[in-house]
Amino acid sequence: MALSKSFRDVTKVTTHILQEMKLQGEKIAMLTAYDYSFARILDSTGIDVILVGDSASNVMAGHTSTLPITLNEMIYHGASVVRAVKRALVVVDLPFGTYQGNSKEALNSSIRIMKETGADAVKLEGGREVLESVDRILSAGIPVMGHLGLTPQSIHKFGTYVVRATGDDEAAKLIEDAHILEKAGCFGIVLEKIPAVLGKKVTAEIKIPIIGIGAGRWVDGQVLVLHDMLGITMEFSPRFLRRYHNLSEEVRGAVNTYIQDVKTLDFPNEKEQY
Repeated sequence: MALSKSFRDVTKVTTHILQEMKLQGEKIAMLTAYDYSFARILDSTGIDVILVGDSASNVMAGHTSTLPITLNEMIYHGASVVRAVKRALVVVDLPFGTYQGNSKEALNSSIRIMKETGADAVKLEGGREVLESVDRILSAGIPVMGHLGLTPQSIHKFGTYVVRATGDDEAAKLIEDAHILEKAGCFGIVLEKIPAVLGKKVTAEIKIPIIGIGAGRWVDGQVLVLHDMLGITMEFSPRFLRRYHNLSEEVRGAVNTYIQDVKTLDFPNEKEQY
């Protein structure tokens, strides 16, 4: 389904616009970005939501998990993205250790993100166990997006990145947590790496937008990590990832040609010097 004219004409995507998109059956397109240059390109395409994800820990800093990235680093990436964006809704992840078990720290972390980046919202992982933090952040008027299913910040708890909520008990808890986040006032929820039928059930029960990453086609929208879908990072190949390009191969080709041109004195030529 093509993007309807009414949403194409939106000059700034807001949480209210996302809710209207769900109500009208308009799918929401969301991608990650971590720097000014890519964010400017994404925003020019009409992307609905840009997530400044803690996946920057992996694709930008080379860590093996999202845990090491700091609040200051997330603020740096968030501010870089916001400076490039005019239309998309910009959401910044709260990094590990800035909201779990301490609602006051959660609020302070969120205030710093909003003030120092200019972002539109924050995102955090978890359900009932982070409800106090969600409530406190929302009490300050800061929009919150939830994240359920596979929660990468809890990798040491689960010990694996396998599909979550395949059993009845875990699926029931995920549904319950989704209702808790909705009731608390979250404007949307990301569901990561869960069975498609469960994604469909949650989307039907929950009135706020549900964004999937490995959660099937029946959710309200999709999100992917930019570096994965463009083929910049090639080591990560889960079933839910569709690579739309092989940019790493193109970059290597361009650099190899540059090296050859430099070494053979082809670059710079007479027109490329003063």
